Amino acid sequence: MDGRMMGRMLGRGRLFLVCFVSLCLAACARAPIASVPAAERDVIAANLMRDIEVLASEEFGGRKPGTDGEVRTVEFLINEMQSAGLVSGTNDPGSAWRAPVELVATTPLSGTIEFTAGGRDITPGEGQAAVLTSGRRGLIEGGELVFVGKEAESIVAEDIAGKVVVMLGEPGVSPRRRATLFENSPAAIITVVEDNSSIEAVSRAYGRERIGLASEEQNRVTAFVTNDVMLQLLGEDRWQSLLGAAEDENFVPVPLSAKTSLDAQSQRREFTSYNVIGLLPGSLRGSGAVMLLGHWDHLGDCAPDTPEPLCTGAVDNASGIAVMLELTRRLAANGPYDRDIYVLATSAEESGLLGAKAFIDQPSVPLDDIVAAFNFDTVAIAPAGTALGFVGEGRTALDDTIRQTAAEARRELGNKEFAEQFVRRQDGWAFLEAGVPAVFLSSAFASEIVLGPYLAERYHRPGDTIEGIELGGAIDDLLLHEELVRRVASTSAYTPAASQ
Repeated sequence: MDGRMMGRMLGRGRLFLVCFVSLCLAACARAPIASVPAAERDVIAANLMRDIEVLASEEFGGRKPGTDGEVRTVEFLINEMQSAGLVSGTNDPGSAWRAPVELVATTPLSGTIEFTAGGRDITPGEGQAAVLTSGRRGLIEGGELVFVGKEAESIVAEDIAGKVVVMLGEPGVSPRRRATLFENSPAAIITVVEDNSSIEAVSRAYGRERIGLASEEQNRVTAFVTNDVMLQLLGEDRWQSLLGAAEDENFVPVPLSAKTSLDAQSQRREFTSYNVIGLLPGSLRGSGAVMLLGHWDHLGDCAPDTPEPLCTGAVDNASGIAVMLELTRRLAANGPYDRDIYVLATSAEESGLLGAKAFIDQPSVPLDDIVAAFNFDTVAIAPAGTALGFVGEGRTALDDTIRQTAAEARRELGNKEFAEQFVRRQDGWAFLEAGVPAVFLSSAFASEIVLGPYLAERYHRPGDTIEGIELGGAIDDLLLHEELVRRVASTSAYTPAASQ
């Protein structure tokens, strides 16, 4: 072979090499972050399913706080965190891994309500009223009635303190209104609902055992009566006039020329549940902390009158805990990071974010040190490639980092208005209220199209089983969080807004 041919061949070889390298670089440039080969996704999926199957097994009994199911769940979580290389994050040598959550459970026993108006005694008929108390007994005799319509935030203590409030019920907003009104110390609150079927629904919802924080226990009396009871008490003209006034933007509370007596009794028990807290120590002391959190609890027997009453909560929230644990393993395998990474598995979220509130009341790390908190809840619903639901968007200084990381991972953001509906219904809300930057990122909450069927058919039902698990979107979310946590846990990559 002569020299000219060899030169041409070498030239072609160099050209091929340049093209090959260029193509490789282009391919690398196109590859999104938070992406791994299919074989690695298969490993992640197997790990997630293994943990979900354990947590959602009949042996764990639906993971209800205060049961043997809690004991098994807490032991499982501690073992998994230890195996991942974490240490106890309670920062309490006397209570490693377990942070106590003191709870009180009440179950309604009986309740009566009577009214007096114009010399007449009026007692609601069968199915027209329900009366409940959060303590052992709530007794009110001859309480003065004041009508507040649909108002709550605008009501001041002098309008209702010591009186029995009458409010109009509205699905989805009544519980929040009652909570706001109770802050102004009324003797009791009566919610007016549409008819007997509404009372039946209330009795089902409130007739079961209810759990609260012992530190927040108050003897509150709550009643529900039908619209017909108010018609009988006040007369049609007066009641219709009040309903009309309630629609006026200048509405003010109206004292009623009637009184009421209420008597309610409940069975009450106290018990201790536990948050589980692990820690992946950072390498730079005093640089802050990142928090991963998810609730381990579910409902136990949630359908007692059915052949299969057990709610195992495979999606809600065995899946969220499984993702949090697998993320923890991956982070631990590639650490340490500048900042501490705390892993918090909370109790009693289903009863009102109680474990998260207990942590906020007695944090194992100063709340001001937490630069970011990421919640994991109800994740195994959406297929791979689903948009990212961003619950808490616009509420923290994390927005830019999240948007940038999502864009680099080629994750589109989902419906903001839809996601916002859930901001108060997840553990991150307890952190947000305490001033901690907390977000909840999940493909499951991208839109009603994604989440709606689960809420309608399986949410808080025995049908929430491993047979309904979809891990594609959950793995996408896990990988995105892995990149996010690495960035936020790095002092060079992320500086909290207060320090900027």
